[in-house]
Amino acid sequence: MYNLRLAYPVILGMLGHTFVAFADNIMVGQLGTAELAAVSLGNSFIFIAMSLGIGFSTAITPLVAEADGAGNQAGGKSALKHGIVLCTILGFSLFGIILLCKPLLHVMQQPPEVVELAIPYLDLVAFSLVPLIVFQAFKQFSEGLSQTKYPMYATILANVMNVTINYLLIFGSFGFPKLGIVGAAIGTLASRFIMVGYIWFLLNRKEKFQPYVTGFNFRKIERAVIKKIMGLGFPSALQMFFEVAIFTAAIWLSGVLGKNAQAANQIALNLSSMTFMVGMGLGVAAMVRVGNQKGLQNFKELKRIAESIFFLTLLLEIIFATLFLLGRHWLPTIYLDIDDVVNQVDNTEVIIIAAKLLLIAAFFQISDGIQVVVLGALRGLQDVRIPTFITFIAYWLVGFPICYYFGLHTEWKSSGIWLGLLLGLTASAVMLYIRFNYLTKKLIKTKQYF
Repeated sequence: MYNLRLAYPVILGMLGHTFVAFADNIMVGQLGTAELAAVSLGNSFIFIAMSLGIGFSTAITPLVAEADGAGNQAGGKSALKHGIVLCTILGFSLFGIILLCKPLLHVMQQPPEVVELAIPYLDLVAFSLVPLIVFQAFKQFSEGLSQTKYPMYATILANVMNVTINYLLIFGSFGFPKLGIVGAAIGTLASRFIMVGYIWFLLNRKEKFQPYVTGFNFRKIERAVIKKIMGLGFPSALQMFFEVAIFTAAIWLSGVLGKNAQAANQIALNLSSMTFMVGMGLGVAAMVRVGNQKGLQNFKELKRIAESIFFLTLLLEIIFATLFLLGRHWLPTIYLDIDDVVNQVDNTEVIIIAAKLLLIAAFFQISDGIQVVVLGALRGLQDVRIPTFITFIAYWLVGFPICYYFGLHTEWKSSGIWLGLLLGLTASAVMLYIRFNYLTKKLIKTKQYF
């Protein structure tokens, strides 16, 4: 039960990030399939950058968790201070890179009407990466102290603001201008600034956090701490990048098949993302608890705790897989206006394709959940380099070639793309578990020897 109490605020917080996209997709989907495909295309760039930012920020959690387990308050504060500096620099850097990459939209064989709609949306959502990644620094710090509810509160507030602004600006409600998908972008940008401001307010007013979040001297930057965070952060960023990039490639490959295939892919991807966040939350729980036990040098208990979280994840993902199987024909209808006579043919085709993708997604729920929670446990051990190679092999030497061949060169089309995703995730789950099992047995044996 402790694992769930620790994980559920993280899960709700991560679901909050996905719910922003969920709300955007449902509201934008009422405008038409081209608008939904445009949001999908724009967010494909954002997701890649976000994966690097969120992945990098996860380096803060095991450092804070280990310092907390060892009773080293100064070490936890130092990890937060240096993490904020690095996350701010990274946020602005990723924003600049996306602006430089915008011309790629015109050479990716995407539907022209989709590209035209995506460009103004991308400009605003790209800038929202800055507050989002700064928020991640505070979030990972809070989770490292096993205080997972404060990021959840900030995310809930941000979601309420996002949905409200979306409603006002996408459809032009209550006299506000009707901005379409640009209105959705403004909602995302504003909500993320609110989110980072609110979490700082929450942490600053709590007495137990004040020694950590006040009295920073940003003129004194320690090279050793920067090096340690970067040493953990960049491999962690690459791990998340390799996974998110293959899903992004699936968006682009779907775009080659047409706007309806891309819209269906977006629906299935958004639904899968929400269940994936449960695994992400449990992965953070594994990272924190493994980090604590590492600080205590209690490796037998470390292995027992991690494996209990793995088993809990397996049970939950089987439940999600069942829901996807049972609801695969109904769930896509949430995203589209099925009574829209003008777009009826397109909407019907999108629903048919999405139902087929959800059939495959039902099975990769299990692999996806297991691989992310084992990856969290490995980060808690501060083992990041070998897992980075494992994720590259699984997604880009196993998964992507299958996506490409079966998606573009067989009759499987969209289903072929998702078959590659399933096999890549399964390969990752198996190899990462083997790595974790090897490391923990080695640590237990070494401790017994001494």
